[in-house]
Amino acid sequence: MAENSGVIIFVIGGARSGKSSFALGRAGETKGIKAYVATGEPLDDEMRDRIEKHRAQRGKDWVTFEEPIRIAQVLEKIAHDYSAAVIDCLTIWLSNLMLRTETVECEIDAFLGFLKKRDCPTLFIVANEVGMGIVPDNALSRKFRDLAGNLNQDVAAIADEVYLVTAGVPLRIKP
Repeated sequence: MAENSGVIIFVIGGARSGKSSFALGRAGETKGIKAYVATGEPLDDEMRDRIEKHRAQRGKDWVTFEEPIRIAQVLEKIAHDYSAAVIDCLTIWLSNLMLRTETVECEIDAFLGFLKKRDCPTLFIVANEVGMGIVPDNALSRKFRDLAGNLNQDVAAIADEVYLVTAGVPLRIKP
């Protein structure tokens, strides 16, 4: 059993900005077995290759949990067994929710409720910043952008530390 610290670190940035590498590096500094909660799925050959490459890079100190929808339930199950955990990434998770379930808000509420309890190991949450571009030209894309922006704000409000990563350089923006 790992000792829970309840520290939540939110890492946000653009695509290929280095945010996942930063989160994994920081989480990797903790002693003990670490959990990686993957929200992406191997739906095509390119994604299967990408997932396998990332799994190999993490090494033997990591246990991977693949969960595209119910990340709060996974976190509840593993909360006491790991020294650190990385969720990668909220943005893919949100798109999974929007495409597969009618309970988007319920899943988001369950996740935020879990975070507020702080009954977790040191938790790194990775997400894409989606609000720095143009306004999307269709309703579904605007809804996604709005939900992602609100989710990112909610997670940042709960988090103890927030980092914006760009070009591989992390900038601590909270506290």
